[in-house]
Amino acid sequence: MQAGDLVRIKRASIGIPMDTLGLVTAKKKLFDRPPDEGYNRHENEAIWEVQMLGTKPHARRYMSRDLEVINASR
Repeated sequence: MQAGDLVRIKRASIGIPMDTLGLVTAKKKLFDRPPDEGYNRHENEAIWEVQMLGTKPHARRYMSRDLEVINASR
């Protein structure tokens, strides 16, 4: 997944129903603590900023597991 991908939201949240479409705008930093604090880091985990389509312009942040790529940008 990268900025510019069209995604479908797989988990509903307040104000955003499941299956809403959005555009990935940025990848956010996930970890601020050093690796020796006992947390298992997964390489495929990330937080993505997603601009919702068809609503007032606003962005939400989602984890990779809550997004499904519909159309990947090249």
